[in-house]
Amino acid sequence: MNPLKSITGTIVSGFVLAAIIAIAAGMKGFGVLQVEVWLHAIVGIAWVGLLYYFNFIQVPAVAQALGEASNGGPGPAAINKYVAPKALLWFRWAAIATWVTGVGALQNLGDGGALKAFTFADGFAVIGIGAWLGTIMMLNVWLLIWPNQKKILGLDGKEHSADAIAKAKVVALMASRTNVVLSVPMLLSMTGFAHGLHF
Repeated sequence: MNPLKSITGTIVSGFVLAAIIAIAAGMKGFGVLQVEVWLHAIVGIAWVGLLYYFNFIQVPAVAQALGEASNGGPGPAAINKYVAPKALLWFRWAAIATWVTGVGALQNLGDGGALKAFTFADGFAVIGIGAWLGTIMMLNVWLLIWPNQKKILGLDGKEHSADAIAKAKVVALMASRTNVVLSVPMLLSMTGFAHGLHF
């Protein structure tokens, strides 16, 4: 039985290997904060990875497929029917998981760490900027990108006019591109706090 033949088996194998490495390396002090930061990094990579996938791969691929559909090409149906809904499911829940684990990790930094970060208290400005940028990005996913993608892909069970779909495409694209822009300074703030960047 090969665990790599299933998604669940692959994920579980990664966690088992991490536990083996932690035990074999004799890691000490692996507490709640370290677990939350570790999980935050894992789900954050999934979220930002999918954000980059949508913007740099899927959107251009769908545009190309649309352009070639009139010349006998396959069109974007396969991407929009099979790939996009699954990717959006992982995308939106990874956004929530990233935010929740991030706030949990901030809270475990010390007495009221989350409040200190979100109010830019002394020593928390760098991570606070990252926390606010991540919050804006998560809200963009749930309030702008996902509702409009449901219209675009017909996942909301309603009929929409061509104008409504065109408008939804613009809103979803601009919110997604905004998240790409915000991800760069957000990642600077997150890694900078952990590695001693002060500003």
